[in-house]
Amino acid sequence: MTELPAELWRAEQVREFDRIAIEEVGIAGIRLMSRAGRATWAAAAARWPRARRVAVICGGGNNGGDGYVIARLAQEAGLEVTLFHAGDPGRLRGDALTAAQAARKAGLEPRPFEGDDLAGFDLLVDALLGTGLDGEVRGSARAAIEAMNNAGRPVVAVDIPSGLHADTGAVLGVAVGAAVTVTFIGLKVGLFTGEGPDRAGEVVFHDLEVPPRVRAEARPAATRLAASRELPARLPPRPRTLHKGGAGHVLVIGGDTGLLGAVRMAGEAAVRSGAGLVSLATRHTHAPLIAAACPFLMAHGVERGEDLAELLERVDVVAVGPGLGRELWGRALLEVALAAERPLVVDADALNLLAEAPRDRADWVLTPHPGEAARLLNTDVAAIQADRLAAAARVQERYQGVCVLKGAGTVVQGEPVQPPAVAVDGNPGMAVGGMGDLLTGVIAALMAQGLGSEAAARTGVALHAAAGDGAVAEGGERGLAPTDLLPWLRRLANPGGANE
Repeated sequence: MTELPAELWRAEQVREFDRIAIEEVGIAGIRLMSRAGRATWAAAAARWPRARRVAVICGGGNNGGDGYVIARLAQEAGLEVTLFHAGDPGRLRGDALTAAQAARKAGLEPRPFEGDDLAGFDLLVDALLGTGLDGEVRGSARAAIEAMNNAGRPVVAVDIPSGLHADTGAVLGVAVGAAVTVTFIGLKVGLFTGEGPDRAGEVVFHDLEVPPRVRAEARPAATRLAASRELPARLPPRPRTLHKGGAGHVLVIGGDTGLLGAVRMAGEAAVRSGAGLVSLATRHTHAPLIAAACPFLMAHGVERGEDLAELLERVDVVAVGPGLGRELWGRALLEVALAAERPLVVDADALNLLAEAPRDRADWVLTPHPGEAARLLNTDVAAIQADRLAAAARVQERYQGVCVLKGAGTVVQGEPVQPPAVAVDGNPGMAVGGMGDLLTGVIAALMAQGLGSEAAARTGVALHAAAGDGAVAEGGERGLAPTDLLPWLRRLANPGGANE
């Protein structure tokens, strides 16, 4: 499969592209529907060539029309096809009705879905609900989705898994868990954020031969942030005459009592991502322990905020938050860091303290997980996860700078004149404490090497996610430790490393 396009679109935008293709370009709607059906069946047949019994579950809109095309093609290929409809087939209109009539003419008579057990089929095709869904799934559609999920058989979703919100990736009550989703004309944002990556499975794209000029004047809702594209563009070879000062000096502030690991991991990640010098400001008792274990980190014992002043004068970028805590020590160090005229990466407890006393500045990168984002916006995690792009935009609007909303499909939102970026690399093995500390160090290191805050955030997220994928390829997802990413950060931060 060729790499997916970079642009992500909202459902309304894709519907407009569809309209332009039909009304202005002159492509007949039934032709687009036929192409969608053929693209879906080709993807399914390629992945499950031994399937013999196929169930196609159709709804009452154009998504269902695609399903009728798929059913006919599967029958022509010699498979045993059972065609279900959920809801009232009398609601079919236009191209979908034409496709249904063609299926009937071929001898495929749809029968109502009445809680049928789908476990006896080799392959299921979800052509139930399309991108127009905006409310909770109910009735026969809900029963059909639950039956597909309970069947234990692979599901191919047409355009989007039924029940998944096309713009936010939120599950609207219940949603199909597909093995493959074949999507058309434009990639939908919801496939790559929220619950989308879990529900969509492998995403296959077909433009249905709609000419690029249909999309040329439109602004994407977001862009896909892929390491294969981002890293070569942002991490060129170094000059042969580079010295350590030219690679930047990062100061990581954190590591209150009992939280030594966080600040150390952030510092190590900064080194492995290319910072020329990395200093740590931590508790006095921690400094010799870090120096013994990691002599390349310059660990300084700091017990008062004013002790930071000399350090801050010597560094290029400050990362504050890993293991900082919320006690007086951490609060004092944070206030001094915020007062310094240095670019900042703000994470962990520094974000929680910021939520208590909000302020804004243009030269920082905030890296909240959903819980921290909820505190920054005085809301709850469910509201953040319901629309992650909107949440990242709200954090950026309130606090300025760049927001990196971590999680599956990490969102990078800089100045709103540019679309946000949604990460497509990474894996569930990275759901472990300490991964965020590494990301803080990575972004700070890239800023110290001269990348602007938004470019450093985008590249740092891509590098961090790709390192996680590299580490998982070596040993699997369960049991992944943050430090397993460190050698991969170094490998991938160098030209050619992403191709090794």
